[in-house]
Amino acid sequence: MAANNRRMSGKKGAQIGSGGQRRRGLEGKGPTPPAEMRKGHKKNRVANAKTKQTVRRPAPRGRGGKGTSELVVGRNPVVEALREGVPASTLYVQQFIDNDERVREALQLAAERGGINLMEAPRPELDRMTNGLNHQGLVLQVPPYEYAHPEDLAEAAYDGSEDPLIVALDGVTDPRNLGAVVRSVSAFGGHGVVVPERRAAGMTAGAWKTSAGAAARTPVARATNLTRALEAYKKAGIVIVGLAADGEHQIGDLEALSGPVVIVVGSEGKGLSRLVGETCDYRVRIPMPGGAESLNAGVAAGIVLYEAARRRA
Repeated sequence: MAANNRRMSGKKGAQIGSGGQRRRGLEGKGPTPPAEMRKGHKKNRVANAKTKQTVRRPAPRGRGGKGTSELVVGRNPVVEALREGVPASTLYVQQFIDNDERVREALQLAAERGGINLMEAPRPELDRMTNGLNHQGLVLQVPPYEYAHPEDLAEAAYDGSEDPLIVALDGVTDPRNLGAVVRSVSAFGGHGVVVPERRAAGMTAGAWKTSAGAAARTPVARATNLTRALEAYKKAGIVIVGLAADGEHQIGDLEALSGPVVIVVGSEGKGLSRLVGETCDYRVRIPMPGGAESLNAGVAAGIVLYEAARRRA
């Protein structure tokens, strides 16, 4: 009995309940997640590696590549760009800006167009973005232009049961000339413009503005090497016509303009480069009774495009 009392004396008092914790612990944690979601599992590591590769992989690019993003700086330039329909991704507005008529119009145009992010930023941030230019509190970001491939222009023409009518620019460096050519190509039923990748004007905000909206419906292709692009057109049965002040043919006498043709326009000062000139099937001149030595690239292209459209009508 004494031994029994000793055993009893070692017992603790009343036990506090677990509040159901033990019972919930026995219930388990639900279905086992798939191996790809279990941390430390081999399949989880493989899945994570694939995800990282996808994030690092660059976005798919068009066959002609993309240009670089651009900033339009200043109240008047920003408003004009928005009026002309220049593509834009973000409108940056300085904090505590003086809300004048141009600022209000820029905000209204951006809101009406939709798809343009409105971002408020402190002045030092806008100064940094624009490298200290006088932005006046408004900065518009123009996304990179996605160029077509030269082959795309001819294919689009043939798909529409039409003979290709294309303009190629050789050494034209003023974006406004490019915009003017794009506008003329659109007006006379052409199928696009080809520009070299280097040392040539690209589709900047200035080119968009000069095109007066035509750039939205007329593709611009970029060629890594213009001479090779023209040779590829020749192999496809397209005639290459180069404009030159000393050309052997006059524009009005050239029957080739009624068929598939690429019209090559050189720079106002230097004209066609040697290799491009040698690649042309015909070198034609525009008669100028007034005695001018050369024409602006946009004007020259417009004259030849009109003649080609007249012959095709």
